[in-house]
Amino acid sequence: MAFRDFATPQMSRRSLIRSGAMLGAGAAFAGLPLGRAAMAADAMKWPSVAKLIDGYVTPRKLANVVATLGWGQGAPDVVAAGNLALGAEAPAGVDSLYRIYSMTKPVTGIATMMLIEDGKLGLDQPLAEILPKFADMKVQKTYDGGIAPADLEPAARPITIRHLLTHTAGLGYTIMQKGPIKTAYEDAGAIAGQVTKLPIGAVFGRGTPVRSLEAFADALARLPLVAQPGTRWLYSVSIDLLGRVIEVASGQTFDAFLKDRIFAPTGMDSTYFTVPQSELGRFTTNYGIMNGAMLPLDPANQSVYADAPAFPMGGAGLVSSARDYDRFLRMLLGYGTIDGRRVMSEPAVRLATSNLLPDGVETKGTFAEGQGFGAGGRVGLGAMAGTFGWGGAAGTVAYVDFRRSLRAVMMTQYMPSDTYPLTAEFSKAVVADLAAMAGASPA
Repeated sequence: MAFRDFATPQMSRRSLIRSGAMLGAGAAFAGLPLGRAAMAADAMKWPSVAKLIDGYVTPRKLANVVATLGWGQGAPDVVAAGNLALGAEAPAGVDSLYRIYSMTKPVTGIATMMLIEDGKLGLDQPLAEILPKFADMKVQKTYDGGIAPADLEPAARPITIRHLLTHTAGLGYTIMQKGPIKTAYEDAGAIAGQVTKLPIGAVFGRGTPVRSLEAFADALARLPLVAQPGTRWLYSVSIDLLGRVIEVASGQTFDAFLKDRIFAPTGMDSTYFTVPQSELGRFTTNYGIMNGAMLPLDPANQSVYADAPAFPMGGAGLVSSARDYDRFLRMLLGYGTIDGRRVMSEPAVRLATSNLLPDGVETKGTFAEGQGFGAGGRVGLGAMAGTFGWGGAAGTVAYVDFRRSLRAVMMTQYMPSDTYPLTAEFSKAVVADLAAMAGASPA
C-alpha cells in the first residue's frame, strides 16, 4: 500500500498510517507446507531476514531493525542490528522500545472482543446503546465535501461495534480527510495521534487534542460522518473510539483494562502509553527521512511519549518491544493461551481474527482491497488465508500465520514509512527463509 502526497514533498500525511504491507507477499505463501515437521531445529535460521536488515543498517539507511520470528509457543528467534540511535553505543535488541503506532489497533480490537466474550458488548450492537450521543448521526452527501446542513443527510443505519472494529463506521481521520471535515476534526480536538514535541510537529496537522476519551467521543458524535455506516472501508479513528466504548462497557479506564486483561496476563511488561523515566534508556529514536537524510524526529530523551498523552489512544498510542509484541502474537497463536494461562477463549480469538467486514462493503482502492478485516487488523484471504496483523506508521509490522503456526514482528523507527519498501521486503524475506527451510523455492 503506497501512500500519495503529503503536506511537504518529503513527508506524506498518509504515510503516517502505512499499515498491512506485511501481507503483501501473501501469494508467495501459497506453495509452502503448512507444518513444520520436516524442518530440523538447526534449520531455524533466517538468512534472508538477516541480509535484509543488514542492508538497511550497515549503510545507515536506518539506525536499527529488530525482528522476532517464532513457531507455536516456542521462544522467538531474534535477528537484530544497529543501535538505539545513530551515534549511540547501546545496541538495539528484543527489549528495546519502539513507537508501534497502528500496531496498537489489533490490541484494542482484541480488548473489544474480550468484552464481547464477557457479554458486555455485542458484535452487531448499535454504538448508541453504549454512547447515546451517536444516535441520529448525519453523513456527508459527498465524501470530503461540505459540512453545512444542506450538505448532510441522515445515517441510513446505526453504527455498530462491528463497524468500529473494521473501519466501516463512516468516521473520518485527520490524517486521511481533506477540506472542511478535516478542519472540523482539528477544531474539535478529535485528533488521535502524536509524533513529536519539536516545532516540526505542525507539519503533521494542527489542532490540540481533547484531554479525555469521553471528550474525544463527544466531539466525534457532534461531527458528521464521511460515509454511510457499513458501506465503505475507510481508515479512521474508529479504533480510538473503541477505547471509550471499552471504558463504558467495562467500568474501567481504557489503559487499566488493557493492563489488567491483556498486558499483565500475557506477560507484556514493556508496553506503555507513557514510557516511564526508568525505561528511557532502552527507548529508540524515531527519525524523519528527508531528501535521503535521517533527522531525529522524536529523540528518546525528548520524546513526546515520555509525557502522558492527552488520552490513551487505542488506534496509535502504544510503545512496545519486539519481545512484548511477540508475546501478544503468541497468545493469539495459542488461541487465547500463553504459558499455560488462558487470557481469552479460543472462539473469541477465532472470531477476532476472522473476516468481520459487513457484507457488500466497498474496499476497492483501500488498504483492505482484496482482503478481509478483523478486530483491528487485516485478515488474509486466498493465498494469505490464516494470517492476521497490521503495521505502524514508523515502519513496524507484525502478523500471525495460523496455518503455519508462525508469528513475526519487525521493529524499526522512521517516517514516512513508504520511504523504503521494508515491510513488504520483510514479508518476502520471511517467505524465502521458510522456503529454504522446507527445501522449496518461494513462489
